[in-house]
Amino acid sequence: MTNFSFLDKLSQELVKDFGSNLSDITLVLPNKRAKVFLLESLKKQLQQTVFAPVIISIEDFIQDVAGIRSCDSIELLFEFYQVYCSLTPKERQQEFDLFAHWGKTLLQDFNEIDRYLLKPDHVFSYLKDIEVLKRWDLQPSQTTQLIDNHLEFWSKLPEYYETFYQHLRNQGVGYQGLIYREAVANLTFYADTLADKKLIFAGFNALNQAEERIIQQLLFNEQAKIYWDVDEVFLNDYYHDAGLFIRRFKKEWKQYTTQPFEWITNEFEKDKNIHIIGTPKTIGQAKIAGKIVEQLQEEGHTLDKTALVLGEENLLLPVLYALPNSVESLNITMGFNSRNNPAQILVAKLFKLHTNALQRSETSYTFYYKEVLDVLTNPLVEPYSNASKVIRAINQNNITFLSQKKLVELNPQASSLFHLLFERWDHNVLAILNRLSDILLMVKSFLGDDVEEEKVTKAFLYSIYKTVIKLINYQERYRQIDSVAMLQTIYKQIVDLAEVSFEGEPLSGLQIMGVLESRVLDFENVIITSMNEGVFPAGKSMNSFIPYDVKRELGLPTYKEKDAIYCYHFYHLLLRAKNIYLLYNTESEGLDAGEKSRFITQLEIEKQPKHTITHKIYNAYLPDKAYEPVLVPKSEKVMERLKEIATGRGFSPSGLTSYIRNPIQFYNQRILRISEVDEVEENIALNTLGTIIHGALEELYKPFLNRFLSVEIMAEMLSKANGEVENQFREVYKEGEIRKGKNLLAFEVAKRNVFNFLNEEKKHIENGDAVKVLALETSLERMLDDVRLPYSVKIAGNVDRIEQRNGKIRIIDYKTGKVELRNVQLKDWNGLTSDIKNDKIIQLLCYAFMYEQQTNGMETEAGIVSFKNMRSGFLPFGVKEDKNAATVISSEVLKAFQNEVVILLAEILNAEIPFEEKV
Repeated sequence: MTNFSFLDKLSQELVKDFGSNLSDITLVLPNKRAKVFLLESLKKQLQQTVFAPVIISIEDFIQDVAGIRSCDSIELLFEFYQVYCSLTPKERQQEFDLFAHWGKTLLQDFNEIDRYLLKPDHVFSYLKDIEVLKRWDLQPSQTTQLIDNHLEFWSKLPEYYETFYQHLRNQGVGYQGLIYREAVANLTFYADTLADKKLIFAGFNALNQAEERIIQQLLFNEQAKIYWDVDEVFLNDYYHDAGLFIRRFKKEWKQYTTQPFEWITNEFEKDKNIHIIGTPKTIGQAKIAGKIVEQLQEEGHTLDKTALVLGEENLLLPVLYALPNSVESLNITMGFNSRNNPAQILVAKLFKLHTNALQRSETSYTFYYKEVLDVLTNPLVEPYSNASKVIRAINQNNITFLSQKKLVELNPQASSLFHLLFERWDHNVLAILNRLSDILLMVKSFLGDDVEEEKVTKAFLYSIYKTVIKLINYQERYRQIDSVAMLQTIYKQIVDLAEVSFEGEPLSGLQIMGVLESRVLDFENVIITSMNEGVFPAGKSMNSFIPYDVKRELGLPTYKEKDAIYCYHFYHLLLRAKNIYLLYNTESEGLDAGEKSRFITQLEIEKQPKHTITHKIYNAYLPDKAYEPVLVPKSEKVMERLKEIATGRGFSPSGLTSYIRNPIQFYNQRILRISEVDEVEENIALNTLGTIIHGALEELYKPFLNRFLSVEIMAEMLSKANGEVENQFREVYKEGEIRKGKNLLAFEVAKRNVFNFLNEEKKHIENGDAVKVLALETSLERMLDDVRLPYSVKIAGNVDRIEQRNGKIRIIDYKTGKVELRNVQLKDWNGLTSDIKNDKIIQLLCYAFMYEQQTNGMETEAGIVSFKNMRSGFLPFGVKEDKNAATVISSEVLKAFQNEVVILLAEILNAEIPFEEKV
């Protein structure tokens, strides 16, 4: 706090007027938070021990005057629904979840009407007349049932209001407006009970009509005194919104014709360092806020005199992560939206999982794998559910949908938490809510008490646990929730009110707060984030049935008054501060974008002589190059690994082509042995489709190895083809769904490809081809010796098919993608291994090189069968020197190829040449 804040001044005045009799007064403040600071300030003024005064918020004070307790908005909604049902014929009653949408808005309007002491009948008849006038030109025969129902709704508003008002009053509860109206009616009786007790109102700005009437009456009775906190700069400027309300009170309240107006300060014109900082996006603001806190500490400022005010509550977590380690203590006093609460995210995922399971089938109760993984990988569940085997099994077996029974079978040693999460939900709403309560309590039991991060997690859990308990209480009392879908809808509405409360020491450390929590308090250093239009101030929002012009006429607050309230809070934060940092988002597009706040512009235009204003824009550091290719030098360990590959498993054709494509990809896959993570393949990928076709052809041809194929053999294969493709799907795609959607199409494509291949083979045999299949999916290897290499290198790989056809050896590689003849024809040997376009040629020649010693002197061909280009048949490799290409792979061809491969291997095995990323 500053050396002499508003609360210090108030404490000094109270001690001067009441001395040791402070217990004779009741202090009424705008909020509860200021109580701790006021008591601390009073302690500094007192030399002896005295009984403290009663310090309460304005809302608690009004409840005391009215003798009615307030109830939360969801409870009010259930009570209102009971009244609605009692006034509406059963056949025209809406379900609770539909009613809730317009019921909440109507309750807000009831609240405003009562807080401003308006005559309800007058307001509602006015609104009905407006609706009738909109349709004044319709003849009775032109109206519809919808129009009639609409007008009837407006005509029933007075009845809804009056019945609901009396219903609540009979129970001794009410919404804020009802309590205010009753407080005004009960004020005379309350004033008589005060006796010699004195009321002190302090730090107020905007008052509604009921508050004005109550305070004015108590001032007139000389039972109260009020202390304002407004600067003369705002008060004397007729156009300044920060003084909008207090200017009116000073002018219209009768007691100020004879009594002094206390207090008008002149703090705003004093020396202030105002730093206006623009940066892109929300995270940028969080980072800069952390740097400012660190800078203030380095300059010797104590953090208990520093406030970090968040214009948007979703900035809280980024700001906490951005704070320097030197911040030893902090106090968070602000609401944190439940949307970002990990406990709320878990409950929302559970609702989604189980409601979708119920909708799929009442009997099978099937879960969708993504929804299961969403629950199991939630940070509150993953460490404690012992479900890593389940996650692995789902991913490895391509399980898209799984029954509850199957899920339990996958995890035979499941924890009790696992069972709680996935046990079947029925339509018993109370049982579901009790299950959610048990889940949250169990997660809480896993958390320790000493770890700071887990204390925050407990705060998140507790806020959602309270919400679930509220829902249990509501359901036990009202019995209005009769389905899981309705429960989910109501949960979504109520959870928005579930704010997280953090524990902290309010009198020491950095104070992190929202705008409303800063009322009455003063700080030396103030950092305010999200200074953008639509955020600070909040901008226009009309969640009301009462139009803007009607509100203006009736004296109800509009967005204009709400902006003025924001304006007062903003300037009050600056009032006694010395160092001020105003952060805003410079982005004009995107979700969290917007213009710079008008408050910043106002500060710059109406600059006070002693104010020093600096304006900076911080952008992310942009390097000279947008991207630097990755460069990995070949260390001793890397060279050892390369030798291990070269002399052990060998370099495969695909390994060599992956190096040509991108050396870093080769480094990751072959040197570091980083493989892709198993994930559920919901739709069959192209490489999986290729594996299935390869496997089917292997199984069909395997019984006829080393035999000349006949038309009868091919007919037998054709009859078995469809069944074998399905077997391969089951083996490769495991439990993935192949009977519908894109997968069914892929299944049919695979069958068609195998069928077409076998038919082509059959035609060639009918036309006289002598075909003997020598090997299928066979492994080949051969050592390559060359003086340019540091040691002998093994070339190894799997070839799809080797056959003897019409007296020649033919090596075949199947491709499920489209390949054309030009892709396997070579014009020039130079640069063969430097261009990835030659990958198929390199692959085929590697196979020919490895098989050369087993050809027994027979001529050899190597080529590709492309399933997407089946009409072209076998596409042989050829060296194209003129119009015709030589397809026989001679020893000269293999020598020329060997020379190119040695150049490539020499580069790979050269310790001086690093792995460099190709971009």
